[in-house]
Amino acid sequence: MAPRANWKGYLKLSLVSCAVALFPATSTSQRVRFNIINRETGHRVHNQVVDAETGEPVEEEDRVKGYKVEGGRYILLEEEDIERVALESTHTIDIEAFVPRDEVDEIYLDESYYIVPDDKVATEAFAVIREAMSRQDLVGLARVVLYRRERLLMLQPRGKGLMATTLRYRNEVREADKYFDDIPDVKISSDMLELAVHILTSKKKHFDPSKFEDRYEKALTDLIKAKRAGKELPGPPEPPPSNVVNLMDALRKSVQAERGGGATHRPQARRQTAPRSASHRRTPARRRVKKAS
Repeated sequence: MAPRANWKGYLKLSLVSCAVALFPATSTSQRVRFNIINRETGHRVHNQVVDAETGEPVEEEDRVKGYKVEGGRYILLEEEDIERVALESTHTIDIEAFVPRDEVDEIYLDESYYIVPDDKVATEAFAVIREAMSRQDLVGLARVVLYRRERLLMLQPRGKGLMATTLRYRNEVREADKYFDDIPDVKISSDMLELAVHILTSKKKHFDPSKFEDRYEKALTDLIKAKRAGKELPGPPEPPPSNVVNLMDALRKSVQAERGGGATHRPQARRQTAPRSASHRRTPARRRVKKAS
């Protein structure tokens, strides 16, 4: 079954527009999900919407949105009232500006979607917009209404389509200084930094998402399978290691582990071994003289 579009409308660049559809780029459907069960009866428990004062159930047709104001009163908003504030971005993704990708701070990125042309007529205009962005190495900034809220979008070429990533608004991002200002400045010795850099270099790889597995989901699945089969349940994980007392020793042991148990790398060792390496270079010369005599 083909995926269902979350939104359909028009992608607009100045006077050029084309019909497009927007699809979620990620999914959580593979996650293990639980139901709440009545332990005594084994029956599933349903959540029910009830009146906060009377405790009586409230039917779907009697539910209405309300905004709380002073005095504990609520301003009621019907569906027709909300529809009156519909914006142009409800049906149009209007690209307002283009910026270099590296100027968009990662902290603003939220959910991602795929955008594709929605009919054959739209294909050419869609391709022109996509290829122009790709050639200039720019991402587009636009707006769209999703789930009755206007969201900022960052658009960038991806294969034959476009990827749209919703952006958080400025007031949704907390200032890092409030959390980082209390971190004291630390003077790091060059020896410790060199060891740490060596560990990073030894672990350097290319990003491959297929190498990463959701270990918690797997553990849950194994637990469910074991319980269903009446087998012994897996034991608890090993306790975490105790706190490191000597950071330098921990770094040296880490380097040794990365080398497969080889000698620990120490920055001072090269200076100590220099005289020995020089004597080793003279040894073959003495052997050649003896052989010549």
